[in-house]
Amino acid sequence: MTDFRTRRNVLLLSACQALMMTGTTLVMTISALAGHQLAEDKSLSTLPLALQFLATMLATIPASMLMKRIGRRDGFTIGIAIGLAGAGTLAWGVFTGNFWLFALGGIPLGVFNGFAQFYRFAAADTAGPEYRARAISYVLAGGVAAAIAGPELARWSTDWFAPVFFAGGFVAIAGLQAAALILVRFLDIPPLSTLERAASGRGMGEIARQPAFVIAVLAGMIAYASMNFVMTATPLAMAACGHSFSATTLVMQVHVLGMFVPSFFTGHLIRRFGVLPVMLSGAALIAGCIAVNATGISEWHFQSALLLLGLGWNFLYVGSSTLLTEVPAPSERNKVQAANDFLVFGLVSISAWSSGAVHEWLGWQPANLIVLPLIAFAAIATLWFIWTRRSLAQAA
Repeated sequence: MTDFRTRRNVLLLSACQALMMTGTTLVMTISALAGHQLAEDKSLSTLPLALQFLATMLATIPASMLMKRIGRRDGFTIGIAIGLAGAGTLAWGVFTGNFWLFALGGIPLGVFNGFAQFYRFAAADTAGPEYRARAISYVLAGGVAAAIAGPELARWSTDWFAPVFFAGGFVAIAGLQAAALILVRFLDIPPLSTLERAASGRGMGEIARQPAFVIAVLAGMIAYASMNFVMTATPLAMAACGHSFSATTLVMQVHVLGMFVPSFFTGHLIRRFGVLPVMLSGAALIAGCIAVNATGISEWHFQSALLLLGLGWNFLYVGSSTLLTEVPAPSERNKVQAANDFLVFGLVSISAWSSGAVHEWLGWQPANLIVLPLIAFAAIATLWFIWTRRSLAQAA
């Protein structure tokens, strides 16, 4: 059984996740299109997204260390305030038609995401070992609201300030940040004890040699980067294929539903079948997405592929996050979580920039094939870890 405080924290964190992911879905739907509209060199269309994910990567370690000192609630508050500044800068960049100001606006928004990525770990920290997988899943399930609200908000806000298109979307993100700022103040997560804050635990070199850490980080990196690479290029590909913006928002809606609806039961699947088989299923689903994208460019192809992509991301990412919680002692959590997200969003920032450039240079279907070797590597590594664990269990 879980206590009332744990359930309340998970509910609040899920609501904050919903607001964050609604904004993220909105950004993913309109940012590349706004960048394409503003940039003279169209291969730079996704540069603002790349800067956003780069900032997320760079923010993860200081955000985690700050929260170790001042607590989750105050740390999340600081992150959201920075995100508000980013949303305002993005909106102003569109209003003024200044691509470089628009691109720079992605940096503070990325810093906010660097803090917000710890919502799932904050839930795990407040839950007992038997509830951690479900706590992570339930927080990520907040993204279901984003699947509905994000694309609809993109469609609704695009022409708020017509003829300056897309600026309204970033104003809407500022409103989402303001709502999250209120909710996060009601969190009640016990801080680390003085002894836990003072203790450093094992060095990262020792921790990083653990197979569980290696597989968790590797799977998380590949899950998020592969998903982001395909998702970021999708609005550009659909526009190039003659599909309407309304069709694009529907595809993104289906995709985000695929990302987060499974979170209601992914934790149960992990408890029943084990974390590693669930991760393998995720890799297989992402490979299925690439196969569908390689066979056609109809709206049905885009919808089916992006649904598979979302499902695969959920299984692989929730699985990797759950596996990571097995690694650290309480005094080591912050640095292990920070190292994980630093590496994950390092690869994601590369995928965000390269997706626009690769799509511009190679086209949609060849660009998709780049993801396959990464997914194969994640699957092989996970299979190796399954074999290693079974061998150790048999030897014992």
